[in-house]
Amino acid sequence: MRRPIMTSAAFLSQPSALATRNDGKVAQDLLDTLAAHANECVGMAANMIGIAKQVIVFDDNGTARAMFNPRITAQSEPYRTREGCLSLIGERETTRYRRITVAFDDMTFAHRSEDFAGWTAQIIQHEIDHCNGIVI
Repeated sequence: MRRPIMTSAAFLSQPSALATRNDGKVAQDLLDTLAAHANECVGMAANMIGIAKQVIVFDDNGTARAMFNPRITAQSEPYRTREGCLSLIGERETTRYRRITVAFDDMTFAHRSEDFAGWTAQIIQHEIDHCNGIVI
């Protein structure tokens, strides 16, 4: 189900709780909401739809994917960039990494680790910041 976008910086700046197997509907709502905003958004975290759980979705080269409890376990090649967010007005400067490794639970709650690079890595880093209450 498509959900309204949360715009409260106070809410978005709070770290999210770990997701559980019961949060599958959260991921589906995020995927639906991301699809509805595909012309202006490439990733979302659950707090962007008002749910303080560590769930993210992102465009992975044309395929929408979901992750539960994502954690960056390795990063390399830092660079500075400016990013916007569907929840906030304007852009902000931040440091990102061209290559990252992410540990996460998939839709079946199997634990996985995967490497990402470039634009997809940047999207994931932004959404993990949301999970941690970091507003970019």
